[in-house]
Amino acid sequence: MKLKLKIKHKIQLFILLTTLIIYILAIGYISITSKNMAYEDAIKISDNYVKGAAQQVKVYLESYYSSVVDLSTTFLVYKDINEENRRDVIANILTKSLQFNPDFLAVWSTWEPNSIDTLDEQYKNKKGSTVIGNFGHLYYKDGGVIVLDESIESNAVSIYSGDYYQLPKQTKRPVILDPYYYSYTGNKADEVLETSIVAPIIEDNQFLGVVGADIKLSQFQEIVDKIKPFKNSNAFLLSNNGVYVANPNPDWVGKSVEEISPDEAEKYNIIEAIKTGETLSYKSLGLDGSLFYIVYSPIPIGNTSTPWSIGIAVPIDQVMAKAERNFRISILVGIIGLLILSLVIYTISNSITNPILVITNFLKNLSKGHIGKEMRVDIKSGDEIEEMGDALNKSISGLIEKTRFASEIGEGNYDTEIGLLSDYDILGQSLIDMRNKLKIAREEEEARKVEDEKRQWTNEGLALFSDVLRQNNDNLEELAFHVIVNLINYMKANQGGLFIKSDEDNADTCFELIAAYAFDRRKFTKKKIELGEGLVGMCAMEKETVYMTDIPDDYIKITSGLGGSNPKCLLITPLKIEEEVLGIIEIASFNSLEAHEIEFVEKIAQSIASTLSSVKVNERTTQLLEKTQQQAEEMAAQEEEMRQNMEELQTTQEEAARKTVEMESFINALNSTSYVAEYDLNENMTFVNDAYLNLFEIRREEAIGKRHSENIDFTQEQKSQYTQFWNDLRSGKVKKQKTQVSIKGNTYLFMESYTPIYNEEGDIYKILKIANDISEYIEK
Repeated sequence: MKLKLKIKHKIQLFILLTTLIIYILAIGYISITSKNMAYEDAIKISDNYVKGAAQQVKVYLESYYSSVVDLSTTFLVYKDINEENRRDVIANILTKSLQFNPDFLAVWSTWEPNSIDTLDEQYKNKKGSTVIGNFGHLYYKDGGVIVLDESIESNAVSIYSGDYYQLPKQTKRPVILDPYYYSYTGNKADEVLETSIVAPIIEDNQFLGVVGADIKLSQFQEIVDKIKPFKNSNAFLLSNNGVYVANPNPDWVGKSVEEISPDEAEKYNIIEAIKTGETLSYKSLGLDGSLFYIVYSPIPIGNTSTPWSIGIAVPIDQVMAKAERNFRISILVGIIGLLILSLVIYTISNSITNPILVITNFLKNLSKGHIGKEMRVDIKSGDEIEEMGDALNKSISGLIEKTRFASEIGEGNYDTEIGLLSDYDILGQSLIDMRNKLKIAREEEEARKVEDEKRQWTNEGLALFSDVLRQNNDNLEELAFHVIVNLINYMKANQGGLFIKSDEDNADTCFELIAAYAFDRRKFTKKKIELGEGLVGMCAMEKETVYMTDIPDDYIKITSGLGGSNPKCLLITPLKIEEEVLGIIEIASFNSLEAHEIEFVEKIAQSIASTLSSVKVNERTTQLLEKTQQQAEEMAAQEEEMRQNMEELQTTQEEAARKTVEMESFINALNSTSYVAEYDLNENMTFVNDAYLNLFEIRREEAIGKRHSENIDFTQEQKSQYTQFWNDLRSGKVKKQKTQVSIKGNTYLFMESYTPIYNEEGDIYKILKIANDISEYIEK
């Protein structure tokens, strides 16, 4: 069941309910936010407070650290002091430092043997062999009096092995030792918690010794006791090894945090955080069960690697107490405000709903489609309700005006106007947009009709020229004439011509006018235009359409029986296929050409060029056929002559074969009876027969490449004539000679003939040697 309420009751119910929900959410949000903010503020305050405390402690430690480091630097002037006085000067410096630093319990120095003087050996000899002969001082305060501890030299072995000596020596960096209890008098009752700051004495990267100061740590308890960021909060100071240096509980001082709170130290890695110099924070329960926020801040000390840390423990319940009090006050103020708001809402709802009832009645009539000037309201409330009434009156006036505007548009009057109520009058703007779109649609329809007419004109023209090109493709001149006639007539131009690329001279390209037409008459005009000459030549060279409306007076004139005049426009279009210009169309007209007409000419120019190319190919093919027939007759006669030549060639080949057989027999006989070799013109052997190899008992690989003069016994006369011998062979002379050759202790006498061999070009390229053994004939 749907609950029906008057608007007055809805306003009271919804506003009060919404206010209550918002109030509850706001109180909850404020409460949670204030608590979180209070907690976060406490965390920030604690973090900042502990950082400030860390800086305060650092100032003290840094001042002690600087004093010790300054001492180590001061001792480097020992070379400027007489060797016998050096130890006294160093002792004086130590006592002065202890005197002017009230926080120092003691100052001391220990030097490597023989590091600053040669007195250690003398001292060693005086004291006996149990003393290693080192040099060191330790001064401490006893009741305000500075006392020298003479035991330092007798305890040299323990001094050199202690951390306060070995750590600075190994790291060559200052160190601060972990806290320890010590008594200078040896009495247990005089022990105090202290630490030592030790600095190495280094010269040219060489360790000479150490200087240190003992610092009393009880002074830091006063600093820690003053750190109270919140009620019941407490602070504490820890050394690098986690020993409490200062703590509100005096029983914890000198003890390790692992000893006091082992579980907490292990859980949060407190010792590791202190040693690495990291900030650490966490929540933990105190001894009384309260929840504490605990934060540690590192205290880096000079150039040492042993930072200390200071911590603060803040009870969270103390931090949140103020936030709880503010929450209760917010609840009380909210309840009082809710009662006051209820009374105000009741009064305002009555003043709003009464005028709204009047407006509602008019809107009901408007929803029924009734619009009239009598639908006006008169509200004088002086607030938004009055503005609503004025807006309603303005809307009704606007609707009346829009009704009139719609009626005018319906009658086709697209020029009627209407005033908008404002920049946000969507209905009025929509009516204006509708009128503009209808107006644009009518204009687009008219433009579409024009475009359709242009498209139809182009398509009819393409169909026309398709027939013209198809019917006249066997004669180039007739084709050109019919193309230009139909183009001039279809374009309603006055004069035109068609130029064809001449094929007579490929080196000198020109275009010849083969068809011209003007005023329905064929013109028999002959004209040639070179490539690049005039507008036609430039069009052919640039391969682009030329359209001109500003034509020079002396370029062209259209004449008739009644007179002549310059055309109004000139169109020159190239006939091209794949960027090759085959011809040019030139059209002159008294009427300007439109873009679609120029585009039409460019389209048919492609078809005309293709047809011209086909016609040219056909004509060329016809010429080639005629030439082929003539060549066929000539080839028939040549075939008869070739037949006769083939018969003679066959006879010649048979004779050559017979001679080849004879030559092979001759070569075989020669190889079996003679020693044959071939040499290049550099006297190197390139061929040798088997008889030659058998005689010399060598392999062919060993013989090839050997020079001619190897193994030959020259006479004195032969030696002098050897060079001339080869020059004669290179010049083409045949040579014969007797040659004596020694082969493995045997002497042979050969009769040799040398014959130059020519190649196809008539040049000598090798020497043929034929040798016969005549040794036995000479002996006989």
